[in-house]
Amino acid sequence: MREMIVFLTIVVASNPAWAHGTDAHSDGATWTFDPWIVVPLAIMAMAYGVGSVKISSRAAHGNGAFALRLGFFISGWATLAAALTSPLHWLGEHLFTFHMIEHEVVMAVSAPLFALSRPVSAFVWALPRHGRHIVGTAMNSAVMRGIWGWSTRGQNATLLHGVAIWAWHLPWLFDASVTDISLHRLQHLSFLITALVFWWSILWRCSRGVAAWHLFVTMIHTGILGALMALAPRVLYLAQTADAQAWGLTPLEDQQLAGMLMWVPTGTVYAGAALTMLAMWINGSGLKGVANV
Repeated sequence: MREMIVFLTIVVASNPAWAHGTDAHSDGATWTFDPWIVVPLAIMAMAYGVGSVKISSRAAHGNGAFALRLGFFISGWATLAAALTSPLHWLGEHLFTFHMIEHEVVMAVSAPLFALSRPVSAFVWALPRHGRHIVGTAMNSAVMRGIWGWSTRGQNATLLHGVAIWAWHLPWLFDASVTDISLHRLQHLSFLITALVFWWSILWRCSRGVAAWHLFVTMIHTGILGALMALAPRVLYLAQTADAQAWGLTPLEDQQLAGMLMWVPTGTVYAGAALTMLAMWINGSGLKGVANV
């Protein structure tokens, strides 16, 4: 997971095509085959594939856990690719509603699937022997372990992800990111990386009860943000909703639909995950109680 985050940081930081409003997407609602998006996705898939083959050749046949993680990775990769290359990406450049869908797919669908896949070992094994040694040494350094340990604590991961969501939805900053390529690169990078760290913390570091709490907190604060957008009496995001009338919506309606999407469907994802964690926690507590009788 750490290697994937570093890789995504480098790619996005050097890539203006991750921002909206580029000339490459002005010909209609079509698939986006920008090399700065397609190539990194292809590299990610190939690296995971090569690493998985190396791992499977050393593991026992019929490893169900490995097959399950492979399925999670493929699903995460497919949804991320769809969000960034399908017509949804182009539509998100013109309507706030679709822009919101794109962001939520990345943060609430792709990120947890990647976290469930635990792709670190596959990415490391994709490297040549010398490369694996260098990466392993870097990962086990005191600085990297300290940064990773701090950022994946439940409260820290939840706070970082929440700050990224709220900060980038400040109207003046969100509109600035729509018109400024560098800011939009940073926006997408912030959403994806903090979501990866958040879901990794929820799934692999926190206890089930604590994970449920952080998921409920995230559901509540994103719901409040979505409600503020949906119920606002005036347009807050002028640049993002500027093209709404060409699509049969008023700017306010476009903003309201985007807010509703964050408020209800995305909140349902967090609520469902929280209830699942809570059920697992209760079930685990019950089993411990039976064992102690």
